[in-house]
Amino acid sequence: QISKMFGTVVVGVGIAGLARIRDLMNPMPSSPSEHLKLFGFVSRRSFGNIHEAKQISLEDALRNKDIHAAFISTENRSHEETIRMFLEAGKHVLVEYPMALSAKAAHELWEMAEQKGKVLHVEHIELLTEEYKQLKKEVVGKDLVKGTLHFTGHVLDENKSGFPAFSGIARLTWLIDLFGDLTVTSATREKQKDKDYSRMTVHFQTANKKPLTWIEERGPGMRREKKINFCFTSGCLENFPEAPRSSVGLFMQDQNLFAKKLLGQVSKEELAAEKWRILRCLDLAEVIQQYCEEPEKIYS
Repeated sequence: QISKMFGTVVVGVGIAGLARIRDLMNPMPSSPSEHLKLFGFVSRRSFGNIHEAKQISLEDALRNKDIHAAFISTENRSHEETIRMFLEAGKHVLVEYPMALSAKAAHELWEMAEQKGKVLHVEHIELLTEEYKQLKKEVVGKDLVKGTLHFTGHVLDENKSGFPAFSGIARLTWLIDLFGDLTVTSATREKQKDKDYSRMTVHFQTANKKPLTWIEERGPGMRREKKINFCFTSGCLENFPEAPRSSVGLFMQDQNLFAKKLLGQVSKEELAAEKWRILRCLDLAEVIQQYCEEPEKIYS
């Protein structure tokens, strides 16, 4: 039995793209990733070779029959168009979150992948961190009274990364994964252009009508960190539980998951749950953006 191999190409060589190239060149022994073979990478800049991987043109990547899957690591703004091109060319796609900057585009792309019988996999390394796995264990089975997740980070170029509800969708994904479906009750955003400062505050309700708040705050010199305050009937959780270091890198864990999907080793139930979560978070991100952008209501 010849084991099935999937030729892959990496599109975009920022931090994530370089990690992808490294992991595809050095798959974990006897993991699903051994079924992926890197053919090359595509970039607007010219590099020649990176870690023995060769640079190829976008046209070649789309046309080459030996390339079965694309890893898309471009800036957020171009995810949608790039996914579309590779799906149209009949390739499987792995894309870094967020898969698109509008809910409509995300639903269309997902439908397209299903019609073509291709895997569309959205990277969610934030769910694979040991910190998060421990937090989830800690939260499971507890009754939420109220909670806050506050993220701070450096300034992003919104023209490239999109509205904060989309660029910060990792935080939203945490909340949905921890507490189930949410409804947006209000959302506002404060911006200080001259200071390059932005703070988005979103209020949600859980299915049991409990309040959750998500704050996404970015400004010059702000340390990248998350603060939590989740109060349960049994007490409050204000610090992340201690977490061990993982021996397997996050991108490698994600790559293994993608390879498992290509090999048909992920159950229909898991795939359906993941599809729901991804599209639901994008739908909510859009609702949040609409709330933040509607003109101030003027009461006379």
